[in-house]
Amino acid sequence: MSASVALVARYYDAFNRGDWEGMLDCLADDVAHDINQGHRETGRDTFRAFLQRMKRSYREELRDVVLMASTDGSRAAAEYVVHGQYLADDEGLPPAHGQRYVLPGGAFFDIRDGRIARISNYYNLQDWIAQVSGS
Repeated sequence: MSASVALVARYYDAFNRGDWEGMLDCLADDVAHDINQGHRETGRDTFRAFLQRMKRSYREELRDVVLMASTDGSRAAAEYVVHGQYLADDEGLPPAHGQRYVLPGGAFFDIRDGRIARISNYYNLQDWIAQVSGS
């Protein structure tokens, strides 16, 4: 259990530093990434491309991170608050002009052989849209 919590903590520490390679080092080669209210992407290279899209459009820091794991360490969960800024238009979303937002979120993980094999992210997209739209 503690190894899984440490792995997810390392993943989020890398996220907060903008260390994409550090994040990728935590992932299995065939990682499954369930995008919030979207589809599943598979593979470390696909996740790398996702991170590049994120880097272009968002600057985010996760605060108040709470981590949990199953007793056998095969699954983990995180709850956090995203403090972010919307930097550049993201496809299908409102126009960006530097809007700031604060948004609770969470994620679920499958852990296999000391690596993250699945990440499923969740947040309230309508809340985010309302914040960046000024509604």
